[in-house]
Amino acid sequence: MYNDNDYPPRPSPPASNSQLPTRPSPPAFNYQPPTKTSQRPPLPPSQTFNSQLSAIHSQPPPPPQRQRRQMHVGIKALLMVFGLIVAIMAGFVGGYIANVRRPAPTADEAMPSISQTSPALPWETASQPFEHAAPDPDMVNSSTLISNPAAVTMTTPEVAAAVRQSVVEIKTETVRSGGWTGTYVSEGAGSGVIISEDGYIITNNHVISGASSIYVSLVDGREFPATLISTDQRTDIAVIKITGTGLQPAIFGDSSTLVVGESAIAVGNPLGELGGTVTGGIISALDREMIVEGEAMTLLQTDAAVNPGNSGGGLFNMRAELIGVVNAKSGGLNIEGLGFAIPSNVAKKVAGDLIMHGFVRGRTDTGLELIDIQSTQTARWYRVNQLGLYIVNSDNERLRNGDRITAVDGFPIADLYDYTEALKNRSVGDTVTITVSRGDESITAEITLIEWMP
Repeated sequence: MYNDNDYPPRPSPPASNSQLPTRPSPPAFNYQPPTKTSQRPPLPPSQTFNSQLSAIHSQPPPPPQRQRRQMHVGIKALLMVFGLIVAIMAGFVGGYIANVRRPAPTADEAMPSISQTSPALPWETASQPFEHAAPDPDMVNSSTLISNPAAVTMTTPEVAAAVRQSVVEIKTETVRSGGWTGTYVSEGAGSGVIISEDGYIITNNHVISGASSIYVSLVDGREFPATLISTDQRTDIAVIKITGTGLQPAIFGDSSTLVVGESAIAVGNPLGELGGTVTGGIISALDREMIVEGEAMTLLQTDAAVNPGNSGGGLFNMRAELIGVVNAKSGGLNIEGLGFAIPSNVAKKVAGDLIMHGFVRGRTDTGLELIDIQSTQTARWYRVNQLGLYIVNSDNERLRNGDRITAVDGFPIADLYDYTEALKNRSVGDTVTITVSRGDESITAEITLIEWMP
């Protein structure tokens, strides 16, 4: 604690204001700058604080120690840049000397050409398909249709973009008789695939069968009338042609190299209104035996979505190659994911023959005119008591009209499908034995096969 005695006694107040003592002037403030942080000499004691502060601001700058240091840094930077330039020039000179002394590269060491590393699009380099020359049964196998041996695997969007201009919409008009109502025009729709730059298009026979007018619409909106070239009912293939420019043909793939599980996409015109629709899936089977439009066919099976209107469209692999022509779908309650396509190797051969010859070359024929009776109503109409395959017209002396064919080379025949299968692997000039039933008799005849012509 503090004690009052620690402080001096307070003087008594004066008697009046006149006796107030005069306050002494404060002593002059002498500023002494620290000796450690300043090199300046001490100011005279007579200077006031303001004059001292003014003197501080008016003093000359400190010695140019920092400027000399900055100058040294600039010289070092210039030397570094100069050294870098010298090093670069030395590298160029060394490379030039090395190239001059290096011998010329051999053929094996030469850089590959652009075509080796980045193959051009097939339709930019491939020759025109279907060049019209002398008839040749093997013309399709001799690279007259575009193929793409250098193709690479693509993504689904890349495949869709590559083939979208090759798949077309087909619309047909058919004049039909309405009995007492007269004639009327019915419309149909399907798909097709451009297979040559000069306008040949492959589609299904059932898409254009009986049509009086055929129209083709491209993805760019152009529409052309089409001419029917020829059809083949047995394979459900037809070829039509348009006259246009800037057409992009599809690239044929090899359907014999397909494997189950391989990815595939279908492009077509489902429902006749949704042209350019792309659906994806896999190859589900390679050799499904199917009956389409009354004809036995061996087809590819896919789970890519296929609907009415897709017929004649393309089934493509992931190299944007045409591996099948869509032609059928199994439909019904709770049935999904069953689409079928004609293998590209079959379609390619048939299309080439239809263009070159108007029919498929190499098929065999017995020369017999036949009718397949498979209903009791048809049997009553023809006045026969059994269903089966009957001869309507024959030039063979041992066979007569009305004979029912029961076997070909011992292979049982119940209908036209069996008959076609029995002759499928035969060649023109082969001899087969035909067995027929005539009443209670069984008669055989030897027939030499000829080439089938429509």
